[in-house]
Amino acid sequence: MAARIPNSKFPIPHSLDPAEYRDIVRRALEEDVRGGDITTSATVTAAQRARGVFLVKADCVLAGLDVAFEAFRQVDPDIRTTSNKHDGDACRAGDIVAEVDGSARALLIGERTALNFLQRLSGIATRARRYVDASGGRITILDTRKTTPGLRTLEKYAVRAGGATNHRVGLFDAILIKENHIHLAGGVQRAVELCRAHNPGVPVEVEAETLEEVDQALAARAEMILLDNMSTAHIRDAVARAKGRAKIEISGGVTLERIPELAATGAEYVSAGALTHSAPAVDISFEIEPI
Repeated sequence: MAARIPNSKFPIPHSLDPAEYRDIVRRALEEDVRGGDITTSATVTAAQRARGVFLVKADCVLAGLDVAFEAFRQVDPDIRTTSNKHDGDACRAGDIVAEVDGSARALLIGERTALNFLQRLSGIATRARRYVDASGGRITILDTRKTTPGLRTLEKYAVRAGGATNHRVGLFDAILIKENHIHLAGGVQRAVELCRAHNPGVPVEVEAETLEEVDQALAARAEMILLDNMSTAHIRDAVARAKGRAKIEISGGVTLERIPELAATGAEYVSAGALTHSAPAVDISFEIEPI
């Protein structure tokens, strides 16, 4: 049986600006509707009105409600929406989290697009919350760039809704020197020097697969070291070597079950691509009745 989600609310430090998702929603609707919903046009009159409710069928953490509402608003700006829950809220199976009412045609046309966003983003938030809860507050849970192309902004928002923390948003906003950079630059020291010369003042993180590489990163005075697929024993050793000199991020082979063990190593961060690339969609239905 899946673990139940604690009934708590995590603050979302950076909410979504509608400008960040309007075009995403527009493209999703265009993909689905194109020339029109031929089934709805045939079976529902333009004058018919209806009320729809979002019903969660499994314990979860909600994320993406405004994005779901946007799908309906783009079909019909006169749609009215009511939120019973908010992003970041823990929900129980059977909760009605939101209601929409207006044109029956608009509800039917926007239904699947709205659900696709709400189910996907709530799945990410739910998984993020479970990792955070498993950490016991002893280590910061980070996401990665392993996101769905075109949906990174939304998926990283969902991570925050679950109480976890965003790593770099993309290649543009942080330095992470990985194995291939090291090979091409001619070594850890040289790669760090080049990054500092090109981006003064930006902290440098270096990936290390061995304790020898940890020592090289420390010698180069990297501010953070990413331990890639290291054993727990080696992680503890790396933390001891880096103490007071660099912060440690654990990555690779990170599962929910390992979080308590990794949190006890003394590392500051652990990153998990599974927060975004493997989160299952939450079972949420949209039930419509005429009014």
